[in-house]
Amino acid sequence: MKILIVSESDAQQQQSPNHTTERRCAATPATVKKLVMAKADVSVETNAGLLAGFTDEEYQEAGATVIANRAELLAQADIVLYVGRPTLDDVQHLSENTIVIGHLDPYFEQPLIEQLSAKKITAISVEMLPRTTRSQKMDALSSQTNLSGYVMVLNGAQALGTILPMMMTPAGTVKPAKVFIIGAGVAGLQAIATAKRLGASVTAFDTRPVVAEQVQSLGAKFLDIDLGETGQTQQGYANALTPEQMQKQKEGQHQAIIDSDIVITTAQLFGRKPPLIVSAETVAAMKPGSVIVDMAAEGGGNVEGTVPGETVKVGDVTIIGSGNWPNQVPKDATTLYANNLFNLLDEYWNKEEGQFVLDLTDDILDGCVISHQGDVRNAHLKSHYEKSKGA
Repeated sequence: MKILIVSESDAQQQQSPNHTTERRCAATPATVKKLVMAKADVSVETNAGLLAGFTDEEYQEAGATVIANRAELLAQADIVLYVGRPTLDDVQHLSENTIVIGHLDPYFEQPLIEQLSAKKITAISVEMLPRTTRSQKMDALSSQTNLSGYVMVLNGAQALGTILPMMMTPAGTVKPAKVFIIGAGVAGLQAIATAKRLGASVTAFDTRPVVAEQVQSLGAKFLDIDLGETGQTQQGYANALTPEQMQKQKEGQHQAIIDSDIVITTAQLFGRKPPLIVSAETVAAMKPGSVIVDMAAEGGGNVEGTVPGETVKVGDVTIIGSGNWPNQVPKDATTLYANNLFNLLDEYWNKEEGQFVLDLTDDILDGCVISHQGDVRNAHLKSHYEKSKGA
C-alpha cells in the first residue's frame, strides 16, 4: 500500500485565523523505516518533518520517496497520515477508498467530514479512539495532551515575574510560587508534576473526587469542593456539570485562584464547547502580575477574557491562550504521535501482503472509523450532524 505523509507547515494549509504554523509531522524516519520493512510504499512531501527537526535526507535514508507535488501524491495514496486534518482542497485530490488518519475534530468539522464521506473516503479520527488497555499505545490524544501539561507550566513560568521554587539566599528568602491547576486528567497531572519539579507550591481541583489520590501522590494538595454527584464517563472523562454545580465550583475555587500566582485550566468536553469556569470577577480579584494559562482557549476557553491564539492582559493579569500546545515541543510531539500512528497501522497490518486490513468488527476501529463507503458511521456523530442541520 502507498502511504503518504504530508507537510502541514505551509501557511496556505492553515484552516483558521488563529492557527499557528504546524511544526509537527505524522511520521519520523524511525517509523518510516518500520513501515518500509513491513512492505509499505512510503512517500513524504518535501520538508514535511523539517520544523520538527527531521530532514528529507533522513526520510530518504529510511526508505521513503520525497516528492514535492502534493496533488499527485494525494491522488496516488492509499493511506494519508495527518497531524491535523485534510484541507477541503486536499479532499478534491484524494481518490475513492483512500484512508485518511488524523486529528479530524469531527464534531466541529461537519462540512469536511461530510465531504470525505461523499467521496467515499475512509476517515479515522484519532480523537475517537476508545480508551482501552489495548489502544493505549495508539492513544494520540493522551500523548499530545501529556506534552500540553508540561508546556503550559513553562508558558506560565515564563510570563510570571517571579521564580517558582523557594530560594534561600544571604539577601533573603524567596517564597515558592503558588500554582493552581483546574482539572486532573492527563494534561492536569502532567502540569502538577512539572510545577512540582520546578519547586512550586501546587494545589489542584477536579470534579472527580476519585483522582484526589493521584493528585496527592504527585505532592500537590487537592482542593475539596462538594459538588454532589459528578462521576466520570466510561472512558474516564469528567461528566458535564449542571449549572448549579458549575456555580458551586466557581465559588469554591475563587479563593484558591486569587491566592495563586499561576492558574492553569484544563477543562475540556470532547465534542462540546469547553465550560466557562473562571469568571471576569475572579480574574479581576487576582493579584497583579498573576498568570492564567487556558488550555481550552481554541475552543472558546475556560476563562472569561481568553482570546484564542493570543496572550492578552486583562487588567494586571496575563491570560495565555496560545493553543496547540504540543506544537511548542515539535520534535518530541512528532516522535510520540508518529509512534501512535505506527502502532495503529501495525495492529491491523498484514505483513505478508503489505496491506492495512480495515476490520470494522474490531472494537478500536469501530470506534474511530467515522466515515466509510459514503456513510458517516458513528451514530452519535451522525445524530449531532442531523441536529445541527435542523437548528
